[in-house]
Amino acid sequence: MDDVTTDLLIIGAGPTGLFSAYYAGFRGMRVAVVDSLPELGGQITAMYPEKAILDVAGFPSVKGRDLVEGLVAQAATADPTYLLDRTATTLEHGDDDVVVTLDDGTRVRAGALLITSGIGKFSPRPLPAGDGWVGRGMEFFVPSFAPYAGKDVVVVGGGDSAFDWAQHLEPVAASVTLVHRRDAFRAHERTVAAVKDSSVRIVTNAQVTELRGDGHLEEVEISVDGEEPRTVRAQALVAALGFIADLGAIQQWGLETRKRHVVVDSSMRTNLPRVFAAGDITDYPGKVRLIAVGFGEAATAVNNAAVVLDPAAHVFPGHSSEA
Repeated sequence: MDDVTTDLLIIGAGPTGLFSAYYAGFRGMRVAVVDSLPELGGQITAMYPEKAILDVAGFPSVKGRDLVEGLVAQAATADPTYLLDRTATTLEHGDDDVVVTLDDGTRVRAGALLITSGIGKFSPRPLPAGDGWVGRGMEFFVPSFAPYAGKDVVVVGGGDSAFDWAQHLEPVAASVTLVHRRDAFRAHERTVAAVKDSSVRIVTNAQVTELRGDGHLEEVEISVDGEEPRTVRAQALVAALGFIADLGAIQQWGLETRKRHVVVDSSMRTNLPRVFAAGDITDYPGKVRLIAVGFGEAATAVNNAAVVLDPAAHVFPGHSSEA
């Protein structure tokens, strides 16, 4: 692949990375975006494009895919160079630039680097009883609700993804049963209340202990503490047990990290020169991991990177409505 030279290199093409690309263009920067996934949108595109997102300012409710579509259109104004399905492997520092090498050998030379890679590469936590059932009725993600129409669905988990998918599948599926190993949930209280008020059957202090079917899932065995195992009809099972996050090679670059997150200051600077971070990957006192927060951090990071690229520039460029 041809090497790339740019003003700002962004690692991560999720919502924060896409908004960063737009804002870099607004500041007059050339921008390149790297992502290990083959499509734009990060976790939203990969995991929950149909999910209704409720905490983005200006949108009472917006589907994940619609939010990504808008962000991609907005970022297009910066004419970014997208380097998708590629992973950043090494980081080198020059006197006035950084050089990042990708896993296909491409070298990207940039005046500054902005890391917006969320939780990094992620893999779903396995369901012990589900070994060999992926694609035969069991899935970890729900990219579309249509395949679940008219089916009996079991959702395993007690976090936001489990409750979100149970809530969205309830009007589509013939039945939805949510199974969680405890009687307390990690999901947002509002979503938990909505699911409890729906037709979703919630089974707590329980685990899925066996999946059965001839070629494709037909029934699921659920073991409840202190009770005999019960069997429920199910043609589909969603294992929403969370993810194992891996920052990958980024962890070897000398960045200060705290619990797999990159430590930044109020200008979104890391401990390395010319390297900034924004979004879910960052950590600082009082950090809140919301998409809306990532957007603000993106603007802060890009504006401070602009001064690194051109010391005569101002951190605050004026409002975009004045451009």
